Amino acid sequence: QLQLVESGGGLVQPGGSLRLSCVVSGFNLEHHAIGWFRQAPGKEREGISCTSAYGASTNYADSVKGRFAISTDNGKNTAYLQMNSLKPEDTGVYYCAADPDCGDFMDYWGKGTLVTVSS
Repeated sequence: QLQLVESGGGLVQPGGSLRLSCVVSGFNLEHHAIGWFRQAPGKEREGISCTSAYGASTNYADSVKGRFAISTDNGKNTAYLQMNSLKPEDTGVYYCAADPDCGDFMDYWGKGTLVTVSS
């Protein structure tokens, strides 16, 4: 059974950092694209980063470029999203997703982890 479980969310002050984790089971992480998405209160879901299968390419939304970094540890079947210089507008529920390719409509999704950036 394919499953993705996010963790690492929480409350952080503006300017702070968090690292989100996404543990996958039921499939080989390396063979899939992994995306991170977020949904802020009252807003539509936004794709923020994706790394393609075998790490061939990585992309970031303009809103997080230079502050966030996606990575994977194939041995641990875990993907990460390192978030630095956090801003209040980064607040939202963060989801990881898996699919053969990066895109807005990926096949498999986790349940999300809440990130709140506030002083």
